[in-house]
Amino acid sequence: MHIPDYVGASAFGLKIGVVLPGSDLRELIMECVREVNRDGLLADNDVLCVTESVVARSQNNYVTTAETASEIETKLQLGAGKKVGVLFPIASRNRFSLVMESIARAVPGGEVIVQLSFPRDEVGNQIVSEELADEINGSCGGCINAHELKNSFAHPITGVDYVRLYKDIITENGARPVILMCNDPLKILDYNPDGVVVADIHTRKKHCELISSRLRKCITLQDIFNEDDGSGRSWSECGLLGSNMSSRNRLKLAPCGADNFALRLQEKVKAETGKKVEIIVNGDGAYKDPSSNIYELADPYPAFGATPGVKEAFREGVKYKYLVDVHHDKGKSEAEIEQMLKEESTAKRAQDHISAEGTTPRRMEDVLASLADLISGSADAGTPLVLIKGIYKA
Repeated sequence: MHIPDYVGASAFGLKIGVVLPGSDLRELIMECVREVNRDGLLADNDVLCVTESVVARSQNNYVTTAETASEIETKLQLGAGKKVGVLFPIASRNRFSLVMESIARAVPGGEVIVQLSFPRDEVGNQIVSEELADEINGSCGGCINAHELKNSFAHPITGVDYVRLYKDIITENGARPVILMCNDPLKILDYNPDGVVVADIHTRKKHCELISSRLRKCITLQDIFNEDDGSGRSWSECGLLGSNMSSRNRLKLAPCGADNFALRLQEKVKAETGKKVEIIVNGDGAYKDPSSNIYELADPYPAFGATPGVKEAFREGVKYKYLVDVHHDKGKSEAEIEQMLKEESTAKRAQDHISAEGTTPRRMEDVLASLADLISGSADAGTPLVLIKGIYKA
């Protein structure tokens, strides 16, 4: 299969079959790669993107809520009757409901203080209406306890009232819920927690440092199951960040050692096909839905792992439409403009050069992982492997 020269950057979802815990994922991928190579679709500088979920599943990288509760209790020295704070969790059944359950189980008979940001969580899920947000910022001084809310608010996409959901989860797991809405991260300390779990994703380090300067027992989601302790238990460099609900009482962690997985797969592809391709283990794409205002990136990074040729590389380019207008105004012919564009595309230039105006450099990891996520998605595409051609040049 030959792709004509007039085709630019393109991406193809590839089917590799069902991946189960313990599956030889590299071999499943290689079965597909061999077929792609036989069909003439594989070339040097292509990128193979593997969704993180199948990598983690093949690693059997799961933890139960009981294990998670025990880990949180140990890390924060909690236990029966204690009070634990949960700062800025996102509103997600898939991403956070089992984490909340585990936190509640770490303080039986105790209290879970949940501080939500408003009107939206960190990734854009709406917590309260814009009108109520104005009221909280106005007459309520920027903070309100959820029991003072006159009306419930259902998420406009899922239809779930997350204040009620998190209250119910905490209560059902033997603790007392206290839920407040406030954008000042230090407010949670007014409730005198014995420890705090900083539950946001992209601003976790900043908020953890802020809380830790006043309360020693403070951890982020990344600090839970983030080390290989030698016991054979599941773990990930990301801890609970990037975890998903797997079943009623089990969480799937992000993969561990994703960089190493990518590198070994690259070596295997090279050995069998002779092609030098780059590999990415991708998660959520880094883009914002303009209709819902939801920022898709609930994972800590778009790419959990990648081969060295992609890491720290940037996608740069020239502003073609600008250059076409400039050269046309100078009276250049179509053929002359095409030749000039070819020369411009290979020229070295500073990032602030006028020919690159409007083409903000972006990390290749982020661009490629986001494209792969759009192709494979989280629905029933059945293509956890994505081949990208023509976008990355070594």
